[in-house]
Amino acid sequence: MKTFIIHPWFKNNPATDSRTPESCLEEALGLAAAIDLEVVEKISVSLASPKPATLFGKGKVEEIGGYIEYTEAKLAIINTHVSPVQQRNLEKAWNCKVIDRTALILEIFGARARTHEGKLQVELAALNYQKSRLVRSWTHLERQRGGFGFLGGPGESQIEIDRRLIRDQIAKLKRQLEQVKKTRSLHRKNRSEVPFPVVALVGYTNAGKSTLFNKLTGANVLSMDKLFATLDPTMRGLNLPAGGKVILSDTVGFVSDLPTELVAAFRATLEEVLAADILLHVRDISHPDTTAQKKDVEQVLKSLFTGGKLPENIIEVCNKIDLLETPHSFVDDGKKLYISAVSGEGMAQLLARIEAEINKNLFKQVRYKLRVSDGKALAWLHAHGKITAQDVTDDFIEVSVQLSEENIRRFVDYEPIEC
Repeated sequence: MKTFIIHPWFKNNPATDSRTPESCLEEALGLAAAIDLEVVEKISVSLASPKPATLFGKGKVEEIGGYIEYTEAKLAIINTHVSPVQQRNLEKAWNCKVIDRTALILEIFGARARTHEGKLQVELAALNYQKSRLVRSWTHLERQRGGFGFLGGPGESQIEIDRRLIRDQIAKLKRQLEQVKKTRSLHRKNRSEVPFPVVALVGYTNAGKSTLFNKLTGANVLSMDKLFATLDPTMRGLNLPAGGKVILSDTVGFVSDLPTELVAAFRATLEEVLAADILLHVRDISHPDTTAQKKDVEQVLKSLFTGGKLPENIIEVCNKIDLLETPHSFVDDGKKLYISAVSGEGMAQLLARIEAEINKNLFKQVRYKLRVSDGKALAWLHAHGKITAQDVTDDFIEVSVQLSEENIRRFVDYEPIEC
């Protein structure tokens, strides 16, 4: 579909100060490309303040309408929130379909959803978005659409029926997602019974999270140079250098001005982030807006965690150093790790950092005395912990091992003699 993209740039708006109009327009172009729209033209429009009826002033509406007519565009995307009234008026003025940034992101998520949970979440977000726009959809149906009048009184209007149906569907979807939430909690409980730490990848969309996920785990998760290439969460086991194991989780990417409908609808998915032992904040260090993107991700994370504060278990991973004009050292400087998920540079340092954080925060050093004949208990310790020392006598084996709190409790069943 031939598409015309407009990015309204509001002067003196602190929310847009960290990004240039050009970079915002490029991101909108990337969003359109994510669902293979044919962009025939893109422009940035400077505005002092939005007009309630049409967003743009009368002259600018006419000017953009001329561009749309000339390019024969059938769809206009406005890279900000547009009210139902503004959308309706602009469609009349431009004689084409008009959608805003929220609708575009919903379209992308709808195209990307693969799992049952993902589809439920997208549908819920879309219905919440559509609720306020029914007046636009049903302006031609002002008549009453009642029954035969047997019960007396007027029937429901079409718009009232539609609102009621949407409310019913939203309630149904929320019940289904609540069940998904319970199922996910059970899965987490099952994992805790064989407790490997969970490491979640978070970051701005297209920062290279899925490429990093594939590089570390050898998985084949969809990885492409498109925004929101990953929607549904994926989890795989990851072996650490010293023999330990973690579960690595790839999550949906964040974006600036993330629609509130999506933040609420995807809370069940983002619970994997809340439950993670370590968060890897993957950044595209080569992007001109990398600092602004970092702030956007941190803002979403703050909204997820209780107290509105960033958790302390974040490792900042600066990805795509292979795209920097000036080569950058990829050593761990204690604050950030510099890597390339494509070339593999910095992978060893990243794994070592993950292992160090896990050993420091999640494991305790304990010492057990086992009978020499108790090979099963010793094998269990090797499988679930890290043996750091082992002394053998005629009848006993004394073992120093790093174990998680959960595994320390579980090992009591083997009746060791704690030293």
